[in-house]
Order: sequence, then structure tokens, then C-alpha cells
Amino acid sequence: MAEDHFLKQKKYPFILTLSILLISVTFFLLTTTTTTFNPLLFYSNIQHPHQPIAKPPLVLDSDSTTVSEELKLPSKEEESPQKEEALNIDWKLCKKPVTVDYIPCLDNYKAIQALKSRRHMEHRERHCPDTSLNCLLPLPKGYKVPVHWPKSRDMIWYDNVPHPKLVEYKKDQHWVVKSGEYLIFPGGGTQFKDGVDHYIEFIEKTLAKIQWGKHIRVVLDVGCGVASFGGYLLDKNVITMSFAPKDEHEAQIQFALERGIPATLSVIGTQKLTFPDNGFDLIHCARCRVHWDADGGKPLYELNRILRPGGYFAWSATPVYRDDDRDQKVWKAMVAITKAMCWKVVAKADDSSGIGLVIYQKPTSSSCYEKRTENNPPLCENADGKNSSWYARLNSCLTPLPVDGKGKPQSWPMPWPQRLTSKPPSLPNDSDATDEFNKDSNRWSQLVSNVYADGLSINWSSVRNVMDMNAGYAGFAASLIDRPIWVMNVVPIDVPDTLSIILDRGLIGMYHDWCESFNTYPRTYDLLHASFLFKYLEQRCGLVDVIVEIDRILRPDGYLVIHDSMEMLNKLSPTLRSLHWSVKLHQNQFLVGRKSFWRPTSLGN
Repeated sequence: MAEDHFLKQKKYPFILTLSILLISVTFFLLTTTTTTFNPLLFYSNIQHPHQPIAKPPLVLDSDSTTVSEELKLPSKEEESPQKEEALNIDWKLCKKPVTVDYIPCLDNYKAIQALKSRRHMEHRERHCPDTSLNCLLPLPKGYKVPVHWPKSRDMIWYDNVPHPKLVEYKKDQHWVVKSGEYLIFPGGGTQFKDGVDHYIEFIEKTLAKIQWGKHIRVVLDVGCGVASFGGYLLDKNVITMSFAPKDEHEAQIQFALERGIPATLSVIGTQKLTFPDNGFDLIHCARCRVHWDADGGKPLYELNRILRPGGYFAWSATPVYRDDDRDQKVWKAMVAITKAMCWKVVAKADDSSGIGLVIYQKPTSSSCYEKRTENNPPLCENADGKNSSWYARLNSCLTPLPVDGKGKPQSWPMPWPQRLTSKPPSLPNDSDATDEFNKDSNRWSQLVSNVYADGLSINWSSVRNVMDMNAGYAGFAASLIDRPIWVMNVVPIDVPDTLSIILDRGLIGMYHDWCESFNTYPRTYDLLHASFLFKYLEQRCGLVDVIVEIDRILRPDGYLVIHDSMEMLNKLSPTLRSLHWSVKLHQNQFLVGRKSFWRPTSLGN
């Protein structure tokens, strides 16, 4: 009994001590939940989140803001929590062969060297590395804030894109000229003997139905050079997706984006272009160096896939207007393939400089396909009706024409600008889809007007190239249409496919997987926007990898705007601060990060 009495006396202090210990541990865990997130295990030399580090200063515009009562901004205490700590990551500069213009999925030299063939431009296609880019790219020597639009269309800083090869290679064709600190773009080109503006007028005079900026709004320019064709079409209210491969001409697309003209790196090789079926109003090629009759005509079948029914293919190349054996052989092949695809020649002409042009039109109904004596190429079988062009092989068949809910051929969109706000032809006919589309449009119109325009301290006068990383119906882009900017609307591959609807609205976009690198040069966008994107990515890839990619493609002084839950913003904010970005939170749902000119001083391993 004495022993039992002794144990009872000892038991109570022990229980008290254990209770205090458990309460302390619980309190510690609760107070550190917002700062212990650390997805950086593969990065070296990461200090403990609670170790004090110097925060970069906030660099935000001082413009006053006015918003409605419904979307009133919070106090500064709410916007910028004082207790938040940045992760102290020992960032390193990338070493060679990773250079200032590195594009991970296009500069994977090891994978390119291992290719068995380059016959079909395989070496210009995407070959993403197995490991993520865990370093930061240096800036070109002498890099400056880019020339603002519209001046940038005609001149850019040489130091920002210091590539003289194209200047020498195309000096007689006036693509680009070096003049002191600048690169000047006179509006010339291989087929633009009298200037690109004259050439654009020539196309419309050749076929009056073109009606730039009314009937024809969304254009694809294949092998675009420095994208002067797309740049000058902007004056006609035409938005052009210009693309070319990263090739020996050196920095064509980088020039285009530095100028503030929509462009992306791509090639018609063995894989489909990352665009939807039946999307573009007109496709253009001026000496674009694509062998359209190659591999049985697969490159032309790909154009047929992405061209809207009733849309046009404008082809200006030597086979159209020269009589030598080589050109005539190509012309005869084009005649055979386009006839098999039921394309019609609707116009053919030569301009005053001797340049020839032919314009084909894609059929609007399937009746021609049914009347062909040979079913070659056959119609593609697409039972589920879905677009599928991400890492998909080129087809040897013709994509079926789209039909509406009643089985009738899908109509052409309304003339611009009505098509921006009218019901898109590819939107499902059910009332729920229409209601969802209208609600999305109204919501973004209010958000942009009441928050984005003035409430996020964004200097919009410095913004030209914008990317919406999770575009949805492109409501964000549509609400910015009156500003002198353009938006690349990206539809991630793991969310509902809305890209056909985006092109129906008269806007441009493409598919992408944000667990990989985007096909663009570094420092090519002024503002990146992401609305509830990261919850999808978090399940498949490292969020820090995505931030490193964002840092790669965003220009210094550029903005990242994230619309998401507070939980997600708290995960992303410390990493952005570790990059010496200014970071500010608004309304517990918006994060505005502004990239600085800071770069690490030491090289990676």
C-alpha cells in the first residue's frame, strides 16, 4: 500500500509536465503552418524558413485607386502581412550551355543529338529535359526595360536581343536593320517588295471577301520571319498568331515578341500544332519554307485541321508564279492535294512587284467529301469529338467539319467586334453552357474594371505582352480588349478544353502543360496572369518549378498576378520574395508580384 501511495504521488507531476509539453508543441505547430511549406527539397543550401533574411523592398506604383463598394480593397495591413517570412533560397545563375536565351524544351541538346532522324524537323520539336531548371538565367549585358508600344513595333534595343546574324542574312530584304543602339524594322520581307502594308492591301484587293478586321479576325502566319505581317495587321483589327521554329535565322520570334507582336516558337514537323480544330479564319504563308506536299501531304492536312470551315489559305511562294521545273513540280503536287481535300482556288493574282498569290478556301459542308471518287485522304475518326493536339502525331486524314446541336454545319462567327461578346459557335447549345459563359464574361468584366484596372497598382502603360496561364473562356482577355495590349490565352491540358471558344471570340491561344517549359524565349512577357491554376499543378509537379519558369519568361519589371485562395497565395509568396520580387496581397485573393532586375552573383554547380 505504501508503494501504491508513492506512485500516485509521482504520477500527477508527470502528467502535468506532459500536458504542458503537448500544449507547447501544438502552439508551435499552429503558429508556423504558413511558413513551413517547403517544396524545395531538391534545391541545395536552403536555410530554415525561420532564419531571418533581408526582404527586398516593395516596388509598387503610387497611383491612387478607386473601386466600388462591392469590391473594396482592404487596408494595407491586410494587403501586406508583416509577419510573413521569405524562404532563403541560395539561388544560382545557370552555367553554360544554359545561356541568356535558353528554352528548356527546345534546347535539350542531348536529346536532339540522340535523334535518329531530322528529316521531318524532329530536332525543332519539343524535347523536354527530365530534370527541372533549378537555376536562374542571367540577363543580356546592357539589358534595358523594353521600348514601349507602339514605338516598339518599329524599333527595339539592340542589347536586349543582340543577334546580328539576321541583320546580315536579310540585309537586302529589309527585315531588320541595326542603327546605333537600336534594331529597326522597316516592314520589309522576302515577299514584301513594296512593304508589308502594300502586301496586306494586295491580299484584300485580290479577294474582297477577306474584309480584314470584320470577316477575318484570327490569323495564323506560318514561318513568320520577324512577324511584320502580323504586326501591321494589328492596324486592321486583326490578331495574328505568328510562329516559326528556332532555327539558323536566329531569334526571329524573339525579335517579334520584343517588338510587342504575338508570336510563338513552333514547327510543322511530325506532331500537330498546339491549336484546336477548325479555329483560324485565315492561314498565311509567304515563302515559309514548308514542304506542303511532304509525307503525302501531312503538313497540308494539318492546316486543314486548324482552318475554320470556309476559311482561307493565302499562299505566296515561287511555285505560284514561276515556271521552272522545280516550282512547277511543287505546284502540281499542291493542285493534287488541295483537290483531294476539297479546297477551292478562289483567287490568284500577281502584284506590281511580280509577287504571286493564290488563295484557297476550305469547304463549309461535307458534301464534297462524299462525292470524291477516292476516299483519299479519308475522314478522321473522332468518336468523342475532342480536340487532341498535345504531343499528338500528324494525321493522314481530314478532320470532320464541326456541326451544331442539330447536326447542321457550324456557322461562321459574327463579324468583329460583335463576335467577342456574342455566343461562340462552338459553345454547346444547352442553356447551362450559355449561362455559364455569360456569367463568366460578366464576372471578368467587373473584376477587371473594379480591381485589375486600378486596384492592383499595375502600371498598365508599361504592359504590352500578356499571358493568361489558365484562360477559361478568355473573359480576362476580353475585358482588356480596349487597351493597347494582346493576350496569349493558354488552356492547360488538364482542365476543360475551351480553346475553340476562345478563337471563336476573335482571340488567340494555345494548349500547354505547365509542368513543362513554354515555347518562348526568356523575358518575352510583361504580365502573366493565373486564376486558380496552381491547385491543378500542385497535384502533378513542383510549384517552385513553375515559379522558375515564370521567372524565365517574365521581363524584369514585369508583373505576375495570381488570383487564388489565401492558402495557395501563402505557399507561393515566400518563393517569390526569395527571388527579390516585390509581393503584395489584395483582398485575401490576389497576389501581385513584380520581378526585379536582381540576379544571383554565383554560378550553379
